[in-house]
Order: sequence, then C-alpha cells, then structure tokens
Amino acid sequence: MASRLALLLAALALLAFPKPAAANDAVTVVTGSFPTAFYEVLNDVAELGGFYAEEHLDVTEQYAGAAAIAVQSVGAGKGDIGAVGTEPIIQGYPRGVREVAFFSRNPHLQQVIGVLDDSPIHTLADFKGKTLGELSLGQAGETYTAVMLAGAGLKAGDYSFAAIGNGAQAIQALTTHKVDAAAFPFPELRIYETTAHIKFRYFYEPVLKDISDVAFVATQQTIKTKGDLLQRYCRAIAKASIVVRVNPALAAKYFVQKSGLKVTDEAIANETALLESAQGLLPGENPMSPKIGNVSLRDMSILSKFMNDNGLTPTLVPADQIVTNQFIAFANNFDHKAFIAKAKAMR
Repeated sequence: MASRLALLLAALALLAFPKPAAANDAVTVVTGSFPTAFYEVLNDVAELGGFYAEEHLDVTEQYAGAAAIAVQSVGAGKGDIGAVGTEPIIQGYPRGVREVAFFSRNPHLQQVIGVLDDSPIHTLADFKGKTLGELSLGQAGETYTAVMLAGAGLKAGDYSFAAIGNGAQAIQALTTHKVDAAAFPFPELRIYETTAHIKFRYFYEPVLKDISDVAFVATQQTIKTKGDLLQRYCRAIAKASIVVRVNPALAAKYFVQKSGLKVTDEAIANETALLESAQGLLPGENPMSPKIGNVSLRDMSILSKFMNDNGLTPTLVPADQIVTNQFIAFANNFDHKAFIAKAKAMR
C-alpha cells in the first residue's frame, strides 16, 4: 500500500512540475551582406513569420560584409551556414575549402555594372580611367567587371575600384560622381531606384546573365553532422520564399522591422514596390514547385568553367563537389496550396 501511495505521489509531482520543453537548436548564419541587403528578406520573413520557430530553430545572423569573409568564417567553424555568392566557394576549392551550396537564393546572376542614366559611359571601353564603386573591396563584382572590361580591351590598371558601402552612402557616392559606376549586386541598385528615385543603365556578363550565383552554403562536415538542422532551415526558407511572392507587403514590413530602418509607411511601401518588381531575383518563382531552393548543377558548372577559363581558378572545380540538393525534398514537404492560402491571409 505504501509503495502504491509513493508511486501516486511521484506521478502527481510530475504533473505539477512537467518536464521543460526541449530548447530549439541553435543555428548561426554568416551572411556576406548587410542587414539592409535585398536577400536578407528571406531570413527576416522566416524569423518574424514564425517559420524558424515551427522548425524548432534559434537562428542568429552575423554580418560579414563580404562573401569571401563569410566563407572563411564558416570554414573556420564560426558559423553553420553561409549566406553568400557562390564564387568564393569555387575559388576556395583549390585551396582546400570544402563548402557546398545546398539552397539557391536567386534564379539569375546578381552581379552587374550600373551607371546613372545620364552618364557619358555607353560602352565597356568607356570605363577606361574610371572608378567603380563596390559594397566593400574584394566583392564578387570585381570578378565579373574584370572579365567584361577585358573583353573591351581594358587591363586591370585601366580602371580602379573604391568601397562605397551601401544605402545612402553609396547613393551619395554615385550622385556626387565620387565614383563613375557601381559594380554591385543588381538588387541593391534596384533598391536605390525605388528609394532614391534614380535611374541606372546596366551592363551584364552575357555568358552568365541567366545563372544562379547566390546560395546558402555549409561545409561538408556540417552537412554530414547537422543534416537534420539544415533541412529544417531549408523548409523555413522555402516557406519564407512563398510569403515574399504572394504577400510582399507583409514581407516588406518584416524586412523594414529587422533591417534597422525606421519603420514608416513610406519605407514599407518602397520595400513592397521593390519586392513586387524584383520577384525574378528570389527563389520560389513558382510557389507550387516541389523544388524551391534547388541548386542548378548546370549553372554551377557554367560558372565554374567561366572562372577557370578566365584565370580566376587554377583548375576546373567539379560542380558536383560544391552542390547538393539533398535537403530540397524535405524543404518542400508541406502542402504548398494550403500554405499559399495561409500566407496570403497573414497580417
């Protein structure tokens, strides 16, 4: 009788003091950009929309300011995921960097050269003696600029680069002619067109114009040991991609709140206009697709060959060594039709 009473008391104690819920898994994402960068909207929506929480993830972002630095940080174990352009992982491969793109963040090349609409620069040859601004020195824009200008007969010493940051600082550098052009990600220049009401003309690398070159990446070791964490992260991002596409006003509000910008109706309206006009630059072009985030092996092969052909890598990096789509099926394992309806109704 005493033993049964003891068991009953123990059971009541468990009911009175339930076991604490398991903590969310910590994830550190090192991004090569800034809080106000275009692609940050995916992380902002995943967090404020509750999709990280649904996947039991506690995500921390670190801003490296340059893709190469982000890749180095992830390679050194200072982050689980890199949010970067894919060029640095290709260039790092011959040096022993083993990072793999596992979720595409854009369907089209992001790097361009932009000049103000009233600029006297009309051909690539006109860049001789000119200064091109970039977010920070060593950005991927230097790679494409060098190749494009070489095709016009210009050598490295015929032009120069200057770091001009982003946002108001970059706009001022361009409009006051501190620099003659911007070797920038296309989405950044679209932001300036929307917010500062300035107009650019663009120069594209024709071979690469329609390939993807921005992704989430991780080391081979992290993919092997934290695969469950990464696939849950991918599903949160896949859902965020759909929200951005079907409810851009809400995505814009989340972006403004998280970016550190002053939250105003004008700021949200500007960001909404940008997201509506730049849908083709984000994943989830077809929100019903079961392959949102798929990394194109063909695109990576083209980019790898382009970099090797132009002396940017000493050897041809095999694309299948720096791409995996092993998390894409899990990432899209939800009822897309039902989620689209839910996303449209979110406020």
